[in-house]
Amino acid sequence: MTAAQACAAMSGGAVLAAPGAEVVCVPMADGGEGTIQSMIDGLGGEFVSCEALDPLGRPRTAEYGLTRDGMAVIEMAQASGLLLLAEGERDPCVTSTFGTGQLIRDALDRGARRFMIGIGGSATNDGGAGMAQALGYLFLDENGAETAPGGLALSGLSRIDASGADARLSGCLFTVACDVGNPLLGQNGASAVFGPQKGATPEKVKKLDEALSRFAERVREDLGKDVANVPGAGAAGGLGAGCLAFLDAKLDKGIDIVIGATGLADQIQGADLVITGEGRTDNQTLGGKTVYGVLRLAKGLGVPAIVISGSLSEGADELLKHGAIGIYSIIEAGVSLEKAMKDGTELLGQRAEKAVRGFARGSL
Repeated sequence: MTAAQACAAMSGGAVLAAPGAEVVCVPMADGGEGTIQSMIDGLGGEFVSCEALDPLGRPRTAEYGLTRDGMAVIEMAQASGLLLLAEGERDPCVTSTFGTGQLIRDALDRGARRFMIGIGGSATNDGGAGMAQALGYLFLDENGAETAPGGLALSGLSRIDASGADARLSGCLFTVACDVGNPLLGQNGASAVFGPQKGATPEKVKKLDEALSRFAERVREDLGKDVANVPGAGAAGGLGAGCLAFLDAKLDKGIDIVIGATGLADQIQGADLVITGEGRTDNQTLGGKTVYGVLRLAKGLGVPAIVISGSLSEGADELLKHGAIGIYSIIEAGVSLEKAMKDGTELLGQRAEKAVRGFARGSL
């Protein structure tokens, strides 16, 4: 379910438990799927559709958001995401971020000069080269010809020509939602850590890492920017590095960006209880996911919070040290995964009702 649907389900359960309660819903996201909706809900605005190429260069209709105050909110997965490909099509050697660049260009055409870009869920390992090509950068081989799309082609990169880059970029402010701290290269880099998820074999991982090393060298020599070891440079197949190199972007935690944009602190201030949740709460949640960000904020404001998620896994109890007074799953005894998927909204409402009743009785 979307964040807005989850909020509505929790709200319904809370009102059944406490009929006189005032419930405020603030759909949240951390830079991944649902970020556009959360920002539009928080700031007002509209969804915009435009044609863009998918990771394999096929045309599709993608969406991004334009807030009421003129900020473009882009999820790179809309054009360059892994879920756009069938399992047998996944190959980071050939997939490109060109479509993400097209979304940026369309927003520029509509007058946007402030951008928030979520870079989760990528199918790519091209360092953002495709994105940059869509914005006028040239990636040339030793013969002066443009390199082919995809991460592997960067191994033949001889020069990056920025002379044709879209002049409007220099007047823009780009903030990138980046929730991993991986560098671009090496055993903790883009290729080694995330490449296998996108279809890369061990042999391809090695070649892709070498190609990104070549890419980083040319960025340093031709653009004067050393991005290889910046935390987050390896996010989204090196798109983090590309955003630093080609957009002069700032990398930030996605949840912190959304918290600021939606004014969540003001919404939480003075509340009796905060309820948050996610699909699965586990040891990755503390890495900067939505739930951790909300808990951290609520704790700082002195407001108790509970977590209700689809499922709980190893590491979930750690949240009790970070502000949660209760952690629950909608999958209780006798509830199968199939039923939880089918009736998730109803189960979430029921679990929220139980939790709020327990909170009111002081029995959490």
